[in-house]
Amino acid sequence: MQDLKLGLNPDLKSGHPALEFTNTVNNHASKQPGETLFKYEDLLSWVKRVGLLRDEQVQALMRKAASQPNEAAAVFAGSLELREAIYRIFVAQIKGKAPADGDLSILNSMLVQPTREARVVRRSGKFEWQWNFDETALEAPLWILALSAVNLLTSENCQWVGQCADEDGCGWLFVDTTKNHSRRWCDISDCGNRAKQRRYQKRARRPIG
Repeated sequence: MQDLKLGLNPDLKSGHPALEFTNTVNNHASKQPGETLFKYEDLLSWVKRVGLLRDEQVQALMRKAASQPNEAAAVFAGSLELREAIYRIFVAQIKGKAPADGDLSILNSMLVQPTREARVVRRSGKFEWQWNFDETALEAPLWILALSAVNLLTSENCQWVGQCADEDGCGWLFVDTTKNHSRRWCDISDCGNRAKQRRYQKRARRPIG
């Protein structure tokens, strides 16, 4: 089993693969969110892009999905359910609330298989988890994403998970690794700039004197 890069990743805009997964929905906190993943193959391409699967794994799973389209479609539906559960869990955390039991159940159901044969090993003087699940299973991307979510939930970085403050419902999640933990936007040049323009327009409309 490969070493899984489940933790913080500065190359990702959100800073963490689990949050990057929740951000595959545009305007997630709005009344009209926009989907970006539409089939199992989209999920595989995305997981490869964020570095959670190697190219040879993706190709093998692509072939398997083509030969088992119904099973792949069912797994893909499960991935969207997992994504929404992870999103709601972190939003609850941000708001200081307890996550819904149903959302935790969805996440926990994805942890049964990958943790069944997990073990602790010592490498380079450090202890770490070794995962021994079947990486050729259609569900493998979901297991990896569930493990990534747990990695963040159980780390000290969980307290620094934030949500874009955009008024239109961007809903984008990120790990705030700024020095003063003062990050408010998904991107200062996107939602941050739009908020700046709104403030400017409000000041411009104020009567003088």
